[in-house]
Amino acid sequence: MLQPLAHDDLDRFGPYRLLARLGSGGMGTVYLARSAGGRTVALKTMHAGIASDPASRTRFQLETDAARVIGGHHGATVVDADPLAETPWLATEYVLGPPLDDAVALAGPLPEASVRALGAALSGALAQLHGSDVVHRDLKPSNVMVTGYGPKIIDFGIARAAGDDRLTRTGSAAGTPAFMSPEQATGLEHTPAGDVFALAGVLVFAASGHGPFGVGQAADLLYRVRYADPDLGGVPDALVPILARCLSKDPAARLTTSQLISQLHDGGGQFADHLPDLVLAEIARRASEVWQFHPRRLPPPPPEPDSSRPTAVSRRKLLTMTGGSVLGVAAAGAGAWLWLGGTEDDPSGKDADPAAGPRPLWNADTGKANERAHFLPLGNAIATFSGESFVGLSVKTGKELWASQQVIKGWNQITSDGTTMYGFLPTPDASRRLAVHTFTPAAGTPFRHVGTLDDYAGGSSDAQALAVAQGVLCLVARKYAAPHGEPGEQGKDWYALAVDLRTGKKLWENAVRAATPGYGSSDIGAAIVGDRLVLCRYENEDPEGPHDIHVFTTHLRTGERLWGTYVPRRIKDPANVVQNPLAVDDQHVYVSSGLIHALRLSDGKSVWQFGAGRNQGEIEPDQRAYGAPTVKGGVVYAVEGDRGLVALDAATGKLLWAEIEDLTKNETPDLEFPPVIGTKYAYVKLDTGIRAVDLRTRKSAWTYRSSPAYFAADSRAKHLICAEANTTTALPFQ
Repeated sequence: MLQPLAHDDLDRFGPYRLLARLGSGGMGTVYLARSAGGRTVALKTMHAGIASDPASRTRFQLETDAARVIGGHHGATVVDADPLAETPWLATEYVLGPPLDDAVALAGPLPEASVRALGAALSGALAQLHGSDVVHRDLKPSNVMVTGYGPKIIDFGIARAAGDDRLTRTGSAAGTPAFMSPEQATGLEHTPAGDVFALAGVLVFAASGHGPFGVGQAADLLYRVRYADPDLGGVPDALVPILARCLSKDPAARLTTSQLISQLHDGGGQFADHLPDLVLAEIARRASEVWQFHPRRLPPPPPEPDSSRPTAVSRRKLLTMTGGSVLGVAAAGAGAWLWLGGTEDDPSGKDADPAAGPRPLWNADTGKANERAHFLPLGNAIATFSGESFVGLSVKTGKELWASQQVIKGWNQITSDGTTMYGFLPTPDASRRLAVHTFTPAAGTPFRHVGTLDDYAGGSSDAQALAVAQGVLCLVARKYAAPHGEPGEQGKDWYALAVDLRTGKKLWENAVRAATPGYGSSDIGAAIVGDRLVLCRYENEDPEGPHDIHVFTTHLRTGERLWGTYVPRRIKDPANVVQNPLAVDDQHVYVSSGLIHALRLSDGKSVWQFGAGRNQGEIEPDQRAYGAPTVKGGVVYAVEGDRGLVALDAATGKLLWAEIEDLTKNETPDLEFPPVIGTKYAYVKLDTGIRAVDLRTRKSAWTYRSSPAYFAADSRAKHLICAEANTTTALPFQ
């Protein structure tokens, strides 16, 4: 995405005038630039502080050399460079096409023909590199640009001559964990066979929408790369044996690049002939965007207050430590680098009264009162509702980026994997069929029809999108009692089901009983953990009695029921404490029945429950009830109905600490909402607003007065988003 220049950016480097920023971070900045003759380039620079390090300058020179080795057919042509300048810079052609990860987010997993053509071309690119005794060492979807003439490999920041260990010592691992080879993850020499391993991972992602070893923390990924079998779910059957061999833990067992070329593609047709229409359209859009963009420069920040004039500084301002990060942006041309660094001031320090909470980063008017207040984080945008429109708000400013009149009727009709939205649209025959679509984060409009489920109703209260992972969309929906096309009363039973996002086909369905006859689907929670879908919902025979909580798991791709258990609910209050997503970690699923329960993921057995002396019968009004839990870093957090936040050991259920009560306040926590946990504060929803509990002192730090219908963290943007009936507000998330 093209961004305005900063106020202190230079006008030019060498003969190239800067037009826009493509990405920036702690290591440097990438610009869109143009020569006097009209040649457009991607120009990469280093920060002055980094450039003063001789090793960093050597790395920059090696990157330039490797980019020249691969050349313009398989990479971005090096146009110009000055690695010896005070601020080293490298100019390459501006590649007209999206990175592979953006292409898959836009069009979904690629067809087999596209994957074969892509793999054969990338094998040829690696063969050229390896023929010059160079290994890439960081091949991943964001480093593969898709153009109409073929893919181009970019970002040679850690490329090395084969056998060169100057920056690859034993015991260290450089690269991207999700696409590393086992030997690279161990810190051993990365040979051409390691690039083949990474290429196979890239092709698994292209074919299925997920990497071969999932997502998660770096340590978990490195372990899976070294010891776990790759996940090839969603990969076309004919490609499975080829990619499985390339993902062998033994480098000697992998195919060579020449063998890959012969097994993947016959060389017939042009590369563009094998690309989906949506990807071709995106290539064309990016080509025109370069010439339609009007260069802009941001104004300088306002001057600091006059230090000679006494000013009132809040105690929290003095105690607050500033921090932050600039997320990496995939940039076409010289590469898609992960640029990390930078700081930002704590906006909450501007307040005169610390107890009143932070000053909002922004407020967005979302129109008339709207009970569907909710949001989905989408990187640079937040999707929410404004009246009858589905809108995207800038995560930085809250300004409306787009508004869609598509008939998305409520938040439970749509879900997201953080980059792409998935949801339902009505078919021409009204609510008789359930049509699944993907929606572009750039405009909120449907851009791919995944498939239509003829047996299921498609009305606004007939289906709920639950979770998406590994190329599978999980949902609950209900059928019509009569066959499709015939009049009939709507069925009362709901079904959990899964849809393959690559083929649009239903993978499986399992009946789930509704909480009461005709009851909607909103009181159901879900989470995907590895190859398991965990579901949790209320069920009861007596509509007047408390709902028992049914927790059960199925295999994500087969639907095989693995286990199920019932947790008796201990409170009569109908408040919903089943949240979506569920609180899960690698060992347990955590639910509240008034008590907090930990159920083992492997078999559903109760490991512990928290609520001393309340193990039998219902919780009386004068007893403590516990709301929806959340888990982070081995600690389970929940709120008590008459006190505040408690923290429990996730393994044992032992009470670690409880919020220190402030008896001057009369504030009731809302049991429906799990706490949101940051690094400094835990955020608790009250009847009167949001309370921040200091995780160090365990005392209330401040209360922001509002009435959000929904609140959650957008951790990438470091925002706490509060969605109200007619306003969406961003607070700093610490």
